[in-house]
Amino acid sequence: MKTPNNVPASIVTRNMADLANETGNVYESIAIISKRANQISVKLKEELNSKLAEFATTVDNLEEVFENREQIEISKHYERLPKPTNLAIEEFLEGKVHFNTPDEVAGPEQTGFTRATE
Repeated sequence: MKTPNNVPASIVTRNMADLANETGNVYESIAIISKRANQISVKLKEELNSKLAEFATTVDNLEEVFENREQIEISKHYERLPKPTNLAIEEFLEGKVHFNTPDEVAGPEQTGFTRATE
């Protein structure tokens, strides 16, 4: 997953009015952001697990576990990435998250959102 450079890695104070601009309701905006953050988190976890699976060994020798520097570097890289919540907030504020409400869809079971670009 490609992460933008402009996303802060630490916590940033946000203006709640900015979050409510898109939907008119801050709680709806937070729900949308949290669902998107969950999607990002799942995707990052899948990427990390697939990269770490390349280093999987069947040997239970502790010496070999600690010597695998490539695996440690991959893990450190993913630890340094911005948190999924920060990524989701930035995407929402930039208008990259597309969502719909039950009023706009044929039935309430179709409520959800999608991201336009990956």
